Amino acid sequence: MLLVPRSTKIYMGRSPVNMGKSFDGLSNEVRVVLRKDPLSGYIFIFFNRRRTMAKMIVWTRGGYTIVAKRLERGTFALPEATDAACVELDIHELVLLLEGIGWDRGRQSPRWEPSQHRRHDAEFSQSTLRMSV
Repeated sequence: MLLVPRSTKIYMGRSPVNMGKSFDGLSNEVRVVLRKDPLSGYIFIFFNRRRTMAKMIVWTRGGYTIVAKRLERGTFALPEATDAACVELDIHELVLLLEGIGWDRGRQSPRWEPSQHRRHDAEFSQSTLRMSV
């Protein structure tokens, strides 16, 4: 499970990366390939050529943090290729990606909205009043 604020920017590298790279190698990929600042606090995620491994790097207070995931079976369902060196994701897209759910197959369930809830409660209370009279 990832606990990341929705306001955190997440960038996914499009080109495959050698998963033997660690802190210096991945931060260099961020600078050179993605043309971003690795000290920004944004999350950067990279995949190997076979799309069976992923590494995320982020600058946290006082140092880098790396999170790695290796799939025992299957591959990561990456979005369609674009000409850009990186793609910006939100946290929901990152979670779908790490769980192996393709974006074209993933559907967000309906969400509760306060105005509908209040209207339903008002209708419920009126029908309850009629029944009690």
